Amino acid sequence: MSRKRTHRQPAAPPLPQAREGYIAVGWIRAPRGVRGELKVFVLTDFPQRFAPGAVLWAGGLPFTVRRTRTHRGTLFVEFEGIGTRDQAEALRDLLLEVPEGELAPLEENQYFRFQVLGMEVVDADGQPLGRIEEVLDTGADDVYIVRNAEGELLIPAIDAVVKEMDVAGGRMVVELPEGLERRPVKQPKDS
Repeated sequence: MSRKRTHRQPAAPPLPQAREGYIAVGWIRAPRGVRGELKVFVLTDFPQRFAPGAVLWAGGLPFTVRRTRTHRGTLFVEFEGIGTRDQAEALRDLLLEVPEGELAPLEENQYFRFQVLGMEVVDADGQPLGRIEEVLDTGADDVYIVRNAEGELLIPAIDAVVKEMDVAGGRMVVELPEGLERRPVKQPKDS
């Protein structure tokens, strides 16, 4: 019996954590071409972060945006002082960050994702459900992945479910719809 081999892309490495006092707005995926252009995965809802003249931090160093362009939904960025593929390659897999003090103001009842991560989640009766460990971007509404020792819970970030959010206190109150239940967390197999 013959086996078919399929070409599989290697999984992307997990994103590094932003440095203390900084917020990640992008992730440098790879260089493109020979003139130092970088392919960037955008982590912000504020595209003006990548406007020419903007200063972004990568690997603890400031870089000034020289030029950006979008092609087929992918952002390409050129920085002042990065003009070769080798210089661009040195930035591969680094986060692009901005100081927390430069965050754009949000409207009422809007939050940055980093403010939600680690939040304690309780139900309407005050029973603990776990902590938010990840935020999934579904294209419509975010989904919070809440985990505790017993499993995980996927909670849609919609008003019908999220009843109260105390960012300063690190606590979220939810009203779970019928049928939303905890799933056991699958542990990775040792290879």
